[in-house]
Amino acid sequence: LIVAMIVHFRIPVLRQLCRVYIELFRNTPYLLWIFICVVFCPCPGFFARKMFGLTSVEMKLLFKAALALILFNSSVIAEIVRGGIISIDKGQFEGAMSIGMTHSQTMLKVIIPQVMRNILPSVSNEFVINIKDTSVLNVIGVTELYYFAGIIKRQSFETFQTYLVVCVIYFILTFTITRLLRWVERKLDGGDSYVIFGSQSDSAAEIRISREES
Repeated sequence: LIVAMIVHFRIPVLRQLCRVYIELFRNTPYLLWIFICVVFCPCPGFFARKMFGLTSVEMKLLFKAALALILFNSSVIAEIVRGGIISIDKGQFEGAMSIGMTHSQTMLKVIIPQVMRNILPSVSNEFVINIKDTSVLNVIGVTELYYFAGIIKRQSFETFQTYLVVCVIYFILTFTITRLLRWVERKLDGGDSYVIFGSQSDSAAEIRISREES
């Protein structure tokens, strides 16, 4: 969100840096950044120890893989957010300014809520892609679902059955997340009807509007 706002509002110097970051990560493979993070990025001492049943080496790999995932997908989501800001009509900005709202108030109370609703489908899709892309992490030895599937396959020699189970697990994960985010979308849509008050002094002066009428 911060990166998208810096790029959209053309903050000097920071805008150029953010554009370089976005273009660099969006136009290069995700797997490349996994290897770069594993080889060149240092791991804080807090993660370089045994935790959650994982060895210190596995924790280091997990941290670096998560770092690559965050850096790569932040660049994609930044562009999604910027597109959401662009989609808001300029009249929204002008209307907020005309009633005395500051720029920060306009963004927080008028623009950002609409942007979040507009970009939610795209962000939801990106979130589902991220879940599926975690299978790529097995190439660096991160002990995720696909990695364990390979171990089980080599021990049992039941390739089809093993990967069928993996497929079902991924489907359950992504389908559950998709349904949950669709529910959030419906909540953000609001109710089926709402009231517009035509007068600040007369509470009876109101207009009721239903979704079908609008």
